[in-house]
Amino acid sequence: MKNIILTKQEIEYKTRRIAYQIYETFPDETEVVLAGIASNGYLFTKMLAAELERISDIKVTLCEVTINKAQPLDAVTTSLPAEEYTNKALVLVDDVLNSGTTLIYGVKHFLEVPLKKFKTAVLVDRNHKQYPVKADFKGLSLSTSMLEHIEVVLEGAEPYACLN
Repeated sequence: MKNIILTKQEIEYKTRRIAYQIYETFPDETEVVLAGIASNGYLFTKMLAAELERISDIKVTLCEVTINKAQPLDAVTTSLPAEEYTNKALVLVDDVLNSGTTLIYGVKHFLEVPLKKFKTAVLVDRNHKQYPVKADFKGLSLSTSMLEHIEVVLEGAEPYACLN
């Protein structure tokens, strides 16, 4: 049984709120790189970018981050060469912060590049991490059991998030 925790309208509201938080965090920046973790994180990144461009004059550069979730020690790859985000403000984005594994390996990759400012954003934060990583911007914080699963569907006419 699916227990809807975020409807399309709530996802839009959370996305707008996070976009405003990013805008307020980077008031002196003319450009911000939004780096989304491949698949759902990147879809959420594109939603955030559209909202940020709508509410501000900040130039948004999109970057897709690919992490092998089965083998997180494999090299992290990005759709942009490192020179294109070096010494810039960057936000690493994912849909769900679950154990923290994916986000921590994404953070590790970007720590190897000099950045002006670095933040993280997630749509849903599950509050039971195995790694000391936190989301600077989060749409929804939710305490769940390890047996529960959060599913975020961002494609299609009616995006939603549910707890299974």
